[in-house]
Amino acid sequence: MSNLLHLSPGDFIDFLKKEEIQRFHFVYDESARKLISSHSALQPIAEQILANKRDFDAHEGLFFQVTHEYPTLQGAFVHRTNRGQAAGGTRFWPYATVGSFLEDGLRLARGMTYKNALAGLWWGGGKGIIVRNPQHDHFDPAVRQSLFREYGEFMSALRGCYVTAEDVGTNTDDIDQIFKKTRFTTCISPALGGSGNPSVPTALGVVRGMEAALHFLGEGTLAGKTIAVQGVGNVGQPLIQYLFESGVGKVIATDISERNVESCKKRFAGKPLEARTVAKDDHSILNTACDILAPCATGAILNPTTIPGIRAKVICGAANNQLEDGERDDRALFDHGIIYVPDFLVNRMGIVNCANEQYGYIANDPLKNQHLNKDWDKSIYQMTVHVLSLAKEKGLTPGASAQKVAAELSRENHPILGHRGQQIIDSLVADHWYEQ
Repeated sequence: MSNLLHLSPGDFIDFLKKEEIQRFHFVYDESARKLISSHSALQPIAEQILANKRDFDAHEGLFFQVTHEYPTLQGAFVHRTNRGQAAGGTRFWPYATVGSFLEDGLRLARGMTYKNALAGLWWGGGKGIIVRNPQHDHFDPAVRQSLFREYGEFMSALRGCYVTAEDVGTNTDDIDQIFKKTRFTTCISPALGGSGNPSVPTALGVVRGMEAALHFLGEGTLAGKTIAVQGVGNVGQPLIQYLFESGVGKVIATDISERNVESCKKRFAGKPLEARTVAKDDHSILNTACDILAPCATGAILNPTTIPGIRAKVICGAANNQLEDGERDDRALFDHGIIYVPDFLVNRMGIVNCANEQYGYIANDPLKNQHLNKDWDKSIYQMTVHVLSLAKEKGLTPGASAQKVAAELSRENHPILGHRGQQIIDSLVADHWYEQ
């Protein structure tokens, strides 16, 4: 039965159909230290998840459904909700196996817990994933409308233990479809009272992390530096814009999309930019001689295969889960003398931009801008300097230092609501939400 993790999402959907399962969950019992499935047929998966010490970290609840109109696997991963309901975006992405889907969701949810805590937000950590079904055209507006509306119904069924947002593979139009079926989403379009696309402030947050790392190293400012950027999409291009405004000497960039690369070349014509299109598995940009390497594409690209060839002094980018194995690869970078600025420390502006949009919109919002200045003690710049300084003082890797600070902050209970997210999860289990 553990072989269920090796099934493709499509084959797993067929299995669920035979078992007459449309919605299901895995919920952690902290007192018994067990992960309990809603259905006995799926308990072997719960045991496999619990045994995954790398990715499973006492996640409070993992919730799933198969959509009706275009059968697709959808998930909501809730890590820790002490600081508030779990918050994080929903990505629309292909996965080869059920196991890879679950592992990614677990890592991403935990990353959001740390990111929100370090940002000083009163939100817990969670992540949503809609698995692309290759049998459906994911560019077809009718398919997307159906999938995201059903995801909205899924959010409503979960009663707010997780509040979703925009992420990789999704856009504001998709979020607006979710919003038609639930109140538990952010990043809706400005026309509906939301904050819209967070890519630009996310890029500026990464720049602040770069500046902090250079300051920590005594390397001055970004002026004249060479920066290598992997991925020139929604975040990569604004990042390059800010880098040129900061006076960098050169930007070297790659992307798997020819359209993105050509757009980038056109946008920065006359600037010291080298941009090229690469194959999906071409990570040669990581071997570029540069001052700072900025991964802004997919995760897990820093691993035993790629790390030995990295020639950057600093790694600081927007991509989530850049380390394939957090502890192992963080240590390897440290041993190679490379300063790794954890992604969850610097790419917070996506969630900052939208997390509290229910409190209204202010142009040039001071509550958002404080994250990007250099004075506030919880700003990206100050937290990066603090984490790197703590690592040096305690003999820790930057990743371990950031996780130590984040883990402590993440266990602070919301000052008004307490640990309400866990209470919502308990009520879902008691009411057999998956049967409704």
